[in-house]
Amino acid sequence: MVIIALDFPDKDTTINFLKKFNEPLWVKVGMELFYGCGPEIIKEIKKLGHHIFLDLKLHDIPNTVKSAMANLAKLDVDMVNVHAKGGIKMMSEAMHAFDNLEKKPLVIAVTELTSTSQEMLTNELLCSTTMEKMVIKHALNTKEAGLNGVVCSPLEVKAIKEACGSDFITVTPGIRLKTNSVDDQVRITTPVDARILGTNFIVVGRPITRAENPVEAYKQIKKDFLGE
Repeated sequence: MVIIALDFPDKDTTINFLKKFNEPLWVKVGMELFYGCGPEIIKEIKKLGHHIFLDLKLHDIPNTVKSAMANLAKLDVDMVNVHAKGGIKMMSEAMHAFDNLEKKPLVIAVTELTSTSQEMLTNELLCSTTMEKMVIKHALNTKEAGLNGVVCSPLEVKAIKEACGSDFITVTPGIRLKTNSVDDQVRITTPVDARILGTNFIVVGRPITRAENPVEAYKQIKKDFLGE
């Protein structure tokens, strides 16, 4: 599935963009849009019939994350996330926020941001292991905590599936077309490569939102990813 990253600064720009499409979409609402517009933007997007991945990357003490997630549960989003760096207890508490809900969203954890390089991991974060080993450890912790999957680079999908099972969901940003700038991403692939690597969801922002014809760009990327 292709998730469009709605990295817009305000409600009007977001809604006008979505009205270009005549089909239900999966969309990502991140910090910029949610902090700028608040929960109201979630309600507006839901009215248009779209599925929402609320990407706030919660990372705090376990009880705080549980309480925050309980509030997010009221928004009827379809996917939410935390930071795997918060540990197993924190991630487990995040899941408990949905215990009494009949319809539960997918809950996933961020492993390492696709803007993080091995050099950053080694020199800035003083981590002596490799990127792949770190990401797999985050994924294993996430599975132990009972979450549905992780956010990771497409380049790490195969190793994560081998470690955590084929039903463990992978959501992968860092998707660019061969003609696109890489912007601030480091660990990236094309939609076709992501499909071959076996990921479940790809998150695509600028190649669609900044395209001359966003609808056609979305259709082409969806076609490439699904292999149609």
